[in-house]
Amino acid sequence: MPKQTITRTEEIRPVISLASGQQLPLSRPLVMGVLNVTSDSFSDGGHYIFTKEAIKRALAMEQEGADIIDIGGESSRPGAKPISADEEIKRVIPVIEGVRRVSSVPLSIDTYKSSTAKAALDAGADIVNDISALRFDMKMVEVVSKAKTPVVLMHMLGTPKDMQLNPHYENCINEIYSFFKERMAYCLNNGIDKAKIIIDPGIGFGKRLSDNIEIISRLSELSSLERPILIGTSRKSFIHMLHPADYPAEKRIGGSLASMIAGVLNGAKIVRVHDVAETVEALKIIWALKGN
Repeated sequence: MPKQTITRTEEIRPVISLASGQQLPLSRPLVMGVLNVTSDSFSDGGHYIFTKEAIKRALAMEQEGADIIDIGGESSRPGAKPISADEEIKRVIPVIEGVRRVSSVPLSIDTYKSSTAKAALDAGADIVNDISALRFDMKMVEVVSKAKTPVVLMHMLGTPKDMQLNPHYENCINEIYSFFKERMAYCLNNGIDKAKIIIDPGIGFGKRLSDNIEIISRLSELSSLERPILIGTSRKSFIHMLHPADYPAEKRIGGSLASMIAGVLNGAKIVRVHDVAETVEALKIIWALKGN
């Protein structure tokens, strides 16, 4: 009789398993809608600072086809100044609680602070999205491990305040790859299951224009890490660098869609976007043309 082996579900059918028991299948790209509950985010700062409006927008994105809503209370735009955990919690928790009362849509908390992450998870959030990849707050790894929640590890040079002052790489994609190898080992050594890890190369976070282009073009080289790749190009300044235009960031829909599609074709499994409806429509066309 052949020896039996126990294979986890995610090894048979790639999924992101949430602590709630929900599973997000990775058989198609997932759409993560951006909800900034801030006054100073680069694109939609101030649009959703009031809880009622933020909840309304989250539910609208769900109706538009978002698989995940990513809620953030602190801007991470270049040059942004940090805020206190108390202020961040004050901004995001009423929104999470409000959405949770009427919807089971998966929610992500965009924070690098452990106290904010814990409060958000307790309020009903499902995923931690940490731009520091668990480096800025040493207690974050314990919060994630105990909650058994998926975590997004993002690559960034420096901090939002100084990341764009003079970023430099000898080999951008190789250095990002090595960064994720180290961060994943850190997670595994601290009780986080590999199946819970998502990686984000951090477009625009300590990157030059050439770096952003290289990352999107060579994204598939990160696939050997065997973790879902999240990419966020939506409305970012590299689009304006390639196509200077006299209109605000929220009008960069063409560049956002083009770069998002390029990322998906090169292996991205999750796309973080502002324009959910347009992204969902574009992905349906791309997936149909690919025969999926």
